[in-house]
This record gives sequence, structure tokens and C-alpha cells, in this order.
Amino acid sequence: MLVVDLFYCGALMLCWTRLYMALILPNNPTMTGNHPKSSSTETGDGLQITNASIRTSSASTVSRDAPQLPPCFVDNIFAALSEGVGHNGELPNHTLTMFGICTESDNTSGSVLLDLVKEVSRNQRNGLKVLDLSGGLLLEGEESGSLKLAFQLPHSHLLKPSPVLLLAFESPLAGEKLDTTFTSESLHPNTQTVCLSAETQYIMLAGKESKGKVHNTWRINAETCSPVMKQRLKDILIGGQSGSNNCMIPLLLFSGERGTDTRNAHISGSSMTPSHTSSFLCELKRFLDDVLPLVHPGSPQLQLGSLQSLPPLTLGLSSSETLLAGLINSSALTIFSFSSWSSRFPMHHGELSLSPALLEELRQRLEQTVEKIMAVIREEDVGHKATERLGRLKKHSVLLKKEPEAGESQYCAFLLLKALQTVARAYEVEKKLRSTRAGHNNSMGGNVCGLRSLTVSLERTLVGPNTANINNCHGSCAFPLVNGNNHAILLNIHIESENVDERAPCCVPLAYEHLEVVDLNQHGTYLSIKPDVVAKECGCR
Repeated sequence: MLVVDLFYCGALMLCWTRLYMALILPNNPTMTGNHPKSSSTETGDGLQITNASIRTSSASTVSRDAPQLPPCFVDNIFAALSEGVGHNGELPNHTLTMFGICTESDNTSGSVLLDLVKEVSRNQRNGLKVLDLSGGLLLEGEESGSLKLAFQLPHSHLLKPSPVLLLAFESPLAGEKLDTTFTSESLHPNTQTVCLSAETQYIMLAGKESKGKVHNTWRINAETCSPVMKQRLKDILIGGQSGSNNCMIPLLLFSGERGTDTRNAHISGSSMTPSHTSSFLCELKRFLDDVLPLVHPGSPQLQLGSLQSLPPLTLGLSSSETLLAGLINSSALTIFSFSSWSSRFPMHHGELSLSPALLEELRQRLEQTVEKIMAVIREEDVGHKATERLGRLKKHSVLLKKEPEAGESQYCAFLLLKALQTVARAYEVEKKLRSTRAGHNNSMGGNVCGLRSLTVSLERTLVGPNTANINNCHGSCAFPLVNGNNHAILLNIHIESENVDERAPCCVPLAYEHLEVVDLNQHGTYLSIKPDVVAKECGCR
């Protein structure tokens, strides 16, 4: 009994000791050392970024974990910069608003943004480097309406060329206009004003060029012009108590030229440029978002994983000629999915190896489809961005006629063809829908059983499209029946003989098309066939 008592007493003391240690030593990096840990991660955009997390045990401090960047987040920033200048070489008003610049007369911020735009355009995104400063420290200042932000930077000579702090948001800000003043010894000039509105997606702050090593921490005061807007400012910068869904990602942009050394910044200089594949896919996503018809807002989002699927097929160097030929000639609706890829994981570099004959067929079909889509862009008045993005996609997908080699260009050309075929199909459906509506207004037979357009909203983790037109069957099955079989004819006669207890013939799909899903992730590219998805023929049954 004595041994048992000693055992239980020892166990009880151990439990109390662990509880006591948990209470006085919370799981906080600042309690275990003087310097917070930083980790290096690589985005799916092919950009290696350093994530510096700052935490403290102070009661007046709010810290947060680094958010998970969505696919193409960093790539979209470079796209916004490259597309930010107008045809006259100046910054249009919508670009100024997007980056929180108050007026064209704001020479400092405007000139810094224009320099960034030129840098990206001149060096094709290779001239700028990126640091992720997620996990910023927020302190409430003593002054009313003031907040303090602190960002940890690596010890390095890397940031000598004038850095730019970019506070980026996943989506444009909502709410009324908010003027904010940022003040810091690390900024140049020390005080900078930002105008936030519903169209603002980035806050741009010009940093001070360092003469020697950069400061380890940037501390920045943020103050609203109106103290009553303090809570909204807090919601925007780190998320507050008012149910704000804003997600702010702090990034540091700086020039990689002038012989800067990247070895001491925990960043691989060679991986700072987006990969060919990931850059193409992000451009493809933006293009599809531009040109595809929008689904009605508020529609529930459906998960592709809930659909039955045939065993997936690999799209790569080992793909059979028969499979690739069938896909090139197929006009089935194709969805491109990022189901298991985020910006913090590298994207697999896709490659295809087509025979010369199949490569020539791909080239011809791609040229024909591009011409068709250009006509759609003009007819539907989609805008100049869609034309420019299609041009960049074509450059990613150049197929050389001499000595064709296996590689990413063939892969990108194949995916571009499938995407453009889906776009062409979507607009053909739109034209038929408009014609059907006009016919219903001018005829008495508009309620006869027939195919109707039905667009559903898909999960937002897709490259695109984010919608699918699966069609549905609507209309009357009264005599004379449309596309009815003998059973439906006899059933209808039976019911017309006042036998009302039976189910009347219904307008239902009789034939379907499948859905092709191209799943892109860090392991490879896979094709999944979802059978019987799109209704293509209706009848009374």
C-alpha cells in the first residue's frame, strides 16, 4: 500500500508541476528568448519569402499567426504593377486608388509607384525581390486613434536599395473613405498619408534607404484623421472586434539589382522569379476571371469532390498519344483546379512530349481558337486587359515549328487550348440563351419541354472557371409529346382518361456530357473525368 500511495502522490505532484509551468510560462516565443524565430517558405508563385513572426506577452499587444496565402496572391501583385500604367505612361486614377494614393499631386508616393511599375515592366518581374512580414506586432498607442505596427526584418545588407512596404489585402476594402497617416523613422518621408476606399487593395509606404545594415525592426504609427474611425483602422490592419474579414499581408518589395547579396537573408535569389508554369497558371486564372460570364451573386458554392469520378489520368511526359489526341479534339467543359496547392508550396512544373503530327494539330487548333476568342472579346466588349492577358498567355505557349522539344511550352499550349475551348463553349451557351429568350417572347410554344441553361457556382479554389453550365430540362409534357417514348405516350393517354392517381410524364435529361477536371498540385497534373454532368438532350419520360 505504501508503494501505491507514493506512486499516486508522485503522479499528483507531477501534474501540479506541469499545470504551474503552463500558467507562468505561456507558449510564447518572447518568454523563451530575446529574438523571435523566423521561417523561410516558398510561394507557389515561385517566390521564396521569409516569414518573420513577432509575438509578445504584453497585455496591450495583439499578435497573429501568418495567414495562408491563396494561390497567385504574390503573382497578382506583380500583375497589378505591370498593368498599372496607362497608354500615356502615366498612372490612371484607378491605379492610384488601388494603391491607396490620395491624389496625382502626391509626388512622393506616385513617383515610387511609377518606379515600381517601370521596374516590373522592364525586367519582367526579375528586378524586384519580396519578403513576407506576416505576423506583425500591433500595439495601441497612447494617442487617440493611433496604432503601432512593428515588423521584424532579417539582418542583411539586402535591403539597401529603397524598400517599399506593401500592406496587401485579399480583396478590395469595404466601407466609407478613410484617411490614414503613417509615421516612422524607417519611412521616407517620415510621414506619409494614405487614402483608403472601397477600391483600395494595397497600402504602399516608401521605406528609407539604409547607409549600412538595415534596422532589425520597423516601428510604424498609424493614425486616423477621425478618432471614431480607430476601430475600422484596427479591423483593416489586423482584424478587430467588429466582424471584419479583411486579411492584411505585409510584404516588403526591394530592388534586386546593384549587386545586392541575397545569401544572408534566408532567401534563395534564384527562386525569386515565378516559375514558367505557375506564372502561366496565374495569368490563365486572371484571364478566365476577365472573360467568362459571371454567375449570379449569392449562389451556393458546390464542391467538385462531391462528384463521382473515373480513375484519374496523368498528364505528363508519359501520357499516351491516344489520350492527348482525344483531349485536344474534345469540346467538353474543362475545369482547372488548385485543389491541393497553396502559395506556400511549389507548383509542379508540367511538361508534355507530343509527336510532330499531334503538335502540329495542337498548334492549328490553338490558332483557330485564339481567333475565335479574340472575336468574342470584341463582340462582348470585355476590355483591353483580356486582350493583353491573352497575348501574354500566347507567349507562354509558343510552339516552335522547327525541332519541337518536350517541355513546359507544350504543356502550357495544351492547357490554354482546353481553357479557350471552355470559354468559346460558354459564349455559345450565352448566345443560345439569348436566342431562346427572344423566341419565348415571340411565340406561344415557349413552355414546351426543352433544354434550358443552368449555371452553378463552384468552389473558389479553382484556376477557373468558377462556374459550370450544366443545363436542365424544363417545360410541358402535354400532348403532343416532345421526344417521348412509348411508355410516356401510353402514360399520357392513361392520365387524360381521368386516371389522375399516376405520375404524369416529366421533362427530364435523356443524354449527358462529362466534365473534365484538370487537377494541378505539387505532385503533378491529373485529369479526372466526371461522367453525366452536363445535360445535352431533353425528353418526356
